[in-house]
Amino acid sequence: MSRSKENFRPRNEHVVKVFTCGPSTYRRPHIGNYRTFLYEDILVRYLTFKGYEVDRVINFTDVEDKTISEATDKKQKMKELTDDVAKHFHHETKLLKIKLPSRIPTSSTSVDQAVRLIKDLIEKGYAYWYNGDVFFEPKKFKDFGKLFHLDMSSWPEKNVRFKKDTYNGNRWNRGDFILWHGYKEGDIASWETEIGRGRPSWNIQDPAMITSTLGYEIDVNCGGIDNIYRHHDYNIAIIESLSGKAYANYYLHGEHLIVDGKKMSKSHGNILYPDELNDDGIRPDHLRFFLTATKHYRRKLNFTREQLRKRAGLLEEFRSTVSQLTKRSPAGKASDAEKDRRIAKIIDDIVPRFEKIMDDDLNLTAAFDAVNASTKEIAKETQGPLDRDQSERLIAALEKTDEVFGFLFR
Repeated sequence: MSRSKENFRPRNEHVVKVFTCGPSTYRRPHIGNYRTFLYEDILVRYLTFKGYEVDRVINFTDVEDKTISEATDKKQKMKELTDDVAKHFHHETKLLKIKLPSRIPTSSTSVDQAVRLIKDLIEKGYAYWYNGDVFFEPKKFKDFGKLFHLDMSSWPEKNVRFKKDTYNGNRWNRGDFILWHGYKEGDIASWETEIGRGRPSWNIQDPAMITSTLGYEIDVNCGGIDNIYRHHDYNIAIIESLSGKAYANYYLHGEHLIVDGKKMSKSHGNILYPDELNDDGIRPDHLRFFLTATKHYRRKLNFTREQLRKRAGLLEEFRSTVSQLTKRSPAGKASDAEKDRRIAKIIDDIVPRFEKIMDDDLNLTAAFDAVNASTKEIAKETQGPLDRDQSERLIAALEKTDEVFGFLFR
């Protein structure tokens, strides 16, 4: 909200509530989407590393205009389409060692909550019926667009209504956004509810899933940079209109991944998926390393096979150094007390140094570089394998950092 780094202070001293936008299951997530899911995975791992209990929710958006359109085009039942995408997601998150929470709510199973929210919004005067649909009126919510820092001075005085879930290419729809699609003849997705037959719009689905699992007040809200246009401000407006309290205290947005200097798109023919890259000989641990430890999550990252090869080489070089340091040392190796003290200090500093760097907005790239530099420094000191005690302590330190990295060891 402040566009600056701030000290993290959760609402609860021990438990951190985190919401991370999950996939829209009308189409498979590509490696750009997984870059977002990976920095969120690092966040959750690091909060756990710091001693917090993390109450995290990731969601599946399985009922929206795009899903209906995709299912219609493919002449496929919506559930078959979304189940297939969800299956790919679970498979690929395992490949990339992304830890998923036990709760993954879906739009289709949160309709009742969406209806409850809509009824309350209408009652409070933030939403209204129009031609069988329900719309939210942003002008009624104080500080609408505060996350984006939106200038509301040019907002139209008359009510302009946007009926679609999303409008491609539009950064902002300056008008009222839809919450409920009333049933129309031929609709393939609808529910009979307290407010009539229809379906919740995309704009109300996240608030429904968030409030039914985490409540109305959380600590951290995450997503990709695209979410800063409309989507997250819509969530804020809906939830805070109902609670009267701040929804989230911290917002993280991951930057885009591009491929060979171009945006990933069907027209460019450059959409890449983790399991297809795996089948093509690109290992998941190398891909995880590239997507998390090449550039900071808030900086744009360009994927090329050559750059991936270089980064993978760096990781393998690190692993080779660790392997050489920790293999069984020769019997009768002479001890050098001063050198042993220097090595002990380097090993003892690995975790604190890692933690200090990671505390600076999850700077995973710099954190890996520091760990890598420590192993090289040890190798330079010892000119051979470590003794058994040193080796065990080094492995323990590296395993501790790998609780967050997830790629140091195969």
